Amino acid sequence: MTTPAGRSGPAPGRHFGEEGGLLTYGGYLRLPELLAQQVPQADPPAHDELLFITVHQAYELWFQQLLHELGAARDAMAAAQTWRARQLLGRAHVIERLLVSQIDVLETMTPQDFLEFRAVLAPASGFQSVQFRELEFLSGAKDERFLARFRALTDAERARLAQRLAEPSLWDAFIGLLRGRGLRVEAADQVLASLVTIARDRASHDDLWQLAEDLLTHDEMAGLWRARHVQMVERQIGTKSGTGGSTGAPYLHKRVPLRYYPLLWELRDWL
Repeated sequence: MTTPAGRSGPAPGRHFGEEGGLLTYGGYLRLPELLAQQVPQADPPAHDELLFITVHQAYELWFQQLLHELGAARDAMAAAQTWRARQLLGRAHVIERLLVSQIDVLETMTPQDFLEFRAVLAPASGFQSVQFRELEFLSGAKDERFLARFRALTDAERARLAQRLAEPSLWDAFIGLLRGRGLRVEAADQVLASLVTIARDRASHDDLWQLAEDLLTHDEMAGLWRARHVQMVERQIGTKSGTGGSTGAPYLHKRVPLRYYPLLWELRDWL
């Protein structure tokens, strides 16, 4: 209900904490099911395998949240709600910083500790994270070749990736905003010229400038994660090949320079 002051409040006669066993903390969060998902495989047991599983499951939970936030930010841009898109992108930045710092936890595991259970991971690999590829596609780095490279995709996972390839990205939504303001976006050189216009006329286009900066931060945080991740891999296994058959660190190094929004970076040359 709504109180006279316009604030939401409990229904008349309802007192929180006096509702018996209708809902519990553990029940709401499904903790028995959640805490049953960390199942080490090594025999004999390896102490750090639980840490490895927990960190990577936490990554997937945060990837799910990022997809939720970034998808909503794209939709807000499509609806010309720049303030809402900025709010959601700001939340995404905080989550992305958390993902970068989470690598510190993995690095408390020594290479010797990792080698105790690394063999049981094959042929699984972080390369197979469907949600991570969804994030790249949603951000604007669409590459349909990943559908052919992924092993053992379920029908549902393949459909999700195909949908991400087909649907508008964050960059598409931003370009739509520029078009809606009468700025030219038919070709890359026109987009760059429009970005220069936005940057030089903040009085008229400050919301677009700030949104562009938010997209750039998202791009920067993704790059920081890739760079930090490859450092962690090198610290753990050097230049050994990955458990999924990739070249390991050499492959990851090739991904570090990836940029979602190269025109936003090039813009700096014109200011």
